[in-house]
Amino acid sequence: MNMNAIGLIELSSIAAGYVVADAMLKAADVQLILSRTICSGKYMVLVGGDVAGVTSSIEAGETIGQGAVIDTFIIPNVHPSLFPAISGNAKVDVLEAMGVIESFSVASMIEAADAAVKAANVQLIELRLAMALGGKAFVTLTGDVAAAQAAVDAGAAVVASKGMLVNKVVIPNPRPELMSDII
Repeated sequence: MNMNAIGLIELSSIAAGYVVADAMLKAADVQLILSRTICSGKYMVLVGGDVAGVTSSIEAGETIGQGAVIDTFIIPNVHPSLFPAISGNAKVDVLEAMGVIESFSVASMIEAADAAVKAANVQLIELRLAMALGGKAFVTLTGDVAAAQAAVDAGAAVVASKGMLVNKVVIPNPRPELMSDII
């Protein structure tokens, strides 16, 4: 399957989440990447595939989910580094400057991570999605100071445009001990 696009629906209802996930998978030839409960009593469904399939899948989910849909997105030409960052399998050997973007929503955070990694020469470290975070999400990334700042600014702009930005920071010379805390 061609995985050049991803789409997500974030819902306020767990029960609706199961119904939406089923409808999304029946609507198009997509791969289920994540389908799970998230804090605080929400549900998320993330699918991947080609742009047409992901679009059809998201449209079907939005129709079925109606009043429970909090946020959605479709990212065509998704940056491949998002997949290991979401799964927690990103490999970062050297922590240069560290950037962090924090959001009130999972959907806006994934969009921000994609925008950040496309904006500058950085590596995504982790994309943590609303587990034990009170429904918030954050991304950590590394690169030289200028690249980290450009990436954080680009990602934060995406989140801020949706009114979901909590905070953004760039730490120019982080202590090495932070590496063990973020991975």
